[in-house]
Amino acid sequence: MGDMTLHWSPRSPFVRKVMVAAHELGLVDRLTLRRTVVQMTKPNPDLLPDNPLSKIPTLVLADGTVLIVSGLICEYLDSLAGGGIIIPAAGPERWKELSRHELATGFLDLLILWRNERNKPAERQTAEWLSSFATKASASLARFESEAGPIAPGPLQLSGIALGCCLSYLDFRFEDLDWRASHPRLAQWHDEFRQRPSAIATEVKDDG
Repeated sequence: MGDMTLHWSPRSPFVRKVMVAAHELGLVDRLTLRRTVVQMTKPNPDLLPDNPLSKIPTLVLADGTVLIVSGLICEYLDSLAGGGIIIPAAGPERWKELSRHELATGFLDLLILWRNERNKPAERQTAEWLSSFATKASASLARFESEAGPIAPGPLQLSGIALGCCLSYLDFRFEDLDWRASHPRLAQWHDEFRQRPSAIATEVKDDG
């Protein structure tokens, strides 16, 4: 049993970010995973005492301190491993990395909202929203394609963790988009990501 408890789901890409980071940093053995189901329409009463927003990931430390939001939890894990490993400790590179991370995380937020809209009955869907989501997704993929390159040796940076989880979520929930065909450099980058031990160990599963 680890000394930190992570409210966890095998389907959540945000939880996966934390798990990939923990594997990259060699800290996964310090996490006790607590299976926690969350839904937008049904707050989880067992989670509310730790996180009143009823969202995962939520990390409970040994002293009872609670950390929420995947990026913050990943930054905390980075500090436990010595700091400056998956997030530069200071200087311009830190801000560039955090900005890249926020773009990838924002794209993931967009995809989840898009999926929620697509899953509504046709008569309840908003065409303008669907069009907006599609336009923003296309622009985001174009940006990532322009910046894609080989993954550097060593632990994967936080922005790469977020992007890898985001693209895997695209494969998992948006098979019809076929994003790889028009983004070959990004597809190659994601193939490298998928081969990392941290990605293999945390592959998304739909357990119902």
